Amino acid sequence: MVDLLIAGSGIPGSSCRPIRIPRVRRSGGTPISMLPGRDSGHCGSGTCLRTILIKPSILLLLLLLAFQSVSAKANVSDTLNAGFNRMYELKFPEARQVFNSYIRKHPSDPMGEVSLAASYLFEEFNKHGVLTSSFFLNNKKLLGGIPDPGKDRYQTEFLRADSQARQMAQRLLAANPSDRTGLFVITLADGMQADYDALVAKRDLDSLMLLHRTKKLARKLLAVDPGADDAYLALGAANYIIGCLPGYKRFFLSLGGIHGSRKLGMHQLRLAAQHGHYLKPFAKVMLALAALREKQPALALQLFKELHDQFPENHVFASELAKLR
Repeated sequence: MVDLLIAGSGIPGSSCRPIRIPRVRRSGGTPISMLPGRDSGHCGSGTCLRTILIKPSILLLLLLLAFQSVSAKANVSDTLNAGFNRMYELKFPEARQVFNSYIRKHPSDPMGEVSLAASYLFEEFNKHGVLTSSFFLNNKKLLGGIPDPGKDRYQTEFLRADSQARQMAQRLLAANPSDRTGLFVITLADGMQADYDALVAKRDLDSLMLLHRTKKLARKLLAVDPGADDAYLALGAANYIIGCLPGYKRFFLSLGGIHGSRKLGMHQLRLAAQHGHYLKPFAKVMLALAALREKQPALALQLFKELHDQFPENHVFASELAKLR
């Protein structure tokens, strides 16, 4: 028999276990392991047939395991992508069907809950026209919040899902402070809570403190995973919004270590809009609206055209594009 190590147990400190593979016999009945040269430490005049048989098996096993791992991650990504695409198409009930299905299949993964929270907040913002030029170019609305937002189930469901996602992420970070999923989820959850506090609940100080914490979390996430470009949305939005505040407010905030810059915010939003994943379309919206504030209509036109081409059923993107043409 030939020992071959595969995933499992059997070697102290490793995750491998030996399995037994029968020796192959040639036509004359002699085991391959007893061929000339086998016991003398070399393979005779040619390559050892046993090595030829076993090494490709190990390689094939490793390739299969790697493929299964990549496929599983791709399936998870595809499922969440489908939900986010429905959300950007303003098909919120369909988006939530996808996210709730994901939660049932992956109950310990906070990505499901934070995605569900995003769908409720996005619908609330869509209801009040937050992600439109008429809102974003109005300082009273952008910096003062939604006039008379009222109270509806979208807000209640958002707060529940956002809180649940944050708690799940905190458990991951308690076990591993550098957990990528935990950092991503808590960054997104805190960023959305900051948006809710500023625009819906009108708790400006709470919102600014959360934005400050969100920036720290986003920087930590990027240190752990430089490819997590969605984090630049949180950084960019926070820097840009704080940078839009009146000078005297920015001065007092700076005394508490809270800073913002419209230029830096635009740069970070551009990074998220170019290289982000789940939040790439949202980053494009934010960058386009910021571009309008900065008197850059050509950039806004380009971004809204891209958004309209990708999500033709989104009437907001179509409307904003029509205004710019």
